[in-house]
Amino acid sequence: MNGLSPTPWTGTALFALAAVVAAIVVRRLVRTVLLRLSTGHPLVHGALQATERAGAAAFPALALLLVWQVAPADLPFLPIVRQVTVLLFIGSLTWFTVAVIGGFAQGVIEKHPVGAGDNLAARRIQTQTNVLSRSAQVVVVIAGLALALMTFPAARQVGASLLASAGVLGIIGGLAARPVFSNLIAGLQLALAQPIRLDDVLIVNGEWGNVEEITGTYVVFRIWDERRMIIPLQWFIENPFQNWTRTSADIMGTVFLHVDYAAPIEAIRAEAKRLVEAAPEWDGRVFNLQVTDARERCLQLRVLVSSANAGRNWDLRCKVREGLVGFLAREHPQALPLVRNELRETPAE
Repeated sequence: MNGLSPTPWTGTALFALAAVVAAIVVRRLVRTVLLRLSTGHPLVHGALQATERAGAAAFPALALLLVWQVAPADLPFLPIVRQVTVLLFIGSLTWFTVAVIGGFAQGVIEKHPVGAGDNLAARRIQTQTNVLSRSAQVVVVIAGLALALMTFPAARQVGASLLASAGVLGIIGGLAARPVFSNLIAGLQLALAQPIRLDDVLIVNGEWGNVEEITGTYVVFRIWDERRMIIPLQWFIENPFQNWTRTSADIMGTVFLHVDYAAPIEAIRAEAKRLVEAAPEWDGRVFNLQVTDARERCLQLRVLVSSANAGRNWDLRCKVREGLVGFLAREHPQALPLVRNELRETPAE
């Protein structure tokens, strides 16, 4: 019978179990009410959806923490139980906060899709949201780890005991953490100044492609042939690059042709205009054909055309080039570059 006698923890454990059950019930009720109220608010609704698991851990941890605060102080192992519960609560609260930030960011992204034709504003908002949310999540995780360490008295004493060597440790820690913090600061600079945005068309080290993803430490650059280049955020702060969609996706492109001096320029110009006007890739803004150079053996013609984006402009230039070459070969073969030889008869002696 002595083995069946209640222990000092019996009453407290039953009370803790009841508190956990109550916390679970309260969380479900509060969550159900908030989900119904936030139906017309996608940002709040997205944050609630993202915090389902984190909230399921945070509410019971908070209930246990409150129970241990009112528990008898003479319970065996109570300080250890309190310490573990505090760590669980800090961890779950950190997880909850990270989930709230992620859910809110996802709601903003879904509210501003980039599928539309003129998506400059949407890409700007998505870039800021991605970079700022991930930077905020990193800060929250660091703060959570710091709070967890501060719960250990020994960890607080380490700083005082190593105060004499703080200079050396600070230099070592700064050097070790430099890549992390430099990328974090670079991410904030990219989010605010926005030299690049999601889906921007860039030329990086001679490679043409689009910004596919911006994380807290690097950018995924999708090259035109489906390769991916991973570039640290700090690189975009320290190095020059071309951004073809900085203020608008509209772009102009050129087609160069080399023809003979006897080529009919007006006929070529009329055919080029007909090809451009018939192409769906032309946006109707700019068309021009000019003689831009007169070389030793041929003339250089430049056709200038505009399109809504770089991809359509590339296709348009190819169509115009193919059409003009076919037109010259079919209608004016003498207009193609020629090499002339002059034969002279030598008078008979």
